[in-house]
Amino acid sequence: MPYVLQNKNTELLYTCMLVNHYGLVYYGVKFWSEQEEADELSQDFLLTIEGIVPEDWQVIELEEGEMKLCNVKLKNDPNLTICWLPTRKPEVRKLEN
Repeated sequence: MPYVLQNKNTELLYTCMLVNHYGLVYYGVKFWSEQEEADELSQDFLLTIEGIVPEDWQVIELEEGEMKLCNVKLKNDPNLTICWLPTRKPEVRKLEN
């Protein structure tokens, strides 16, 4: 199961440029495969990002199909963000400039 970062206040999932197992770069949901790994690495990861308050983020578990759906809805477009709603549904939003 993938473990992802979700903002506690906005329900936003953390997205960024990633590299898949084929070596191709894509825009998607940042994830870790194991909960221990996510718990251990996520806070240090968040500390490296300017403007992020690590305490505002939590690790949540998604099913693999749910995370893939989120990535599909992002359309590889960094101008989009995605929220994971309590109904276990993704909601895409356009970044405000």
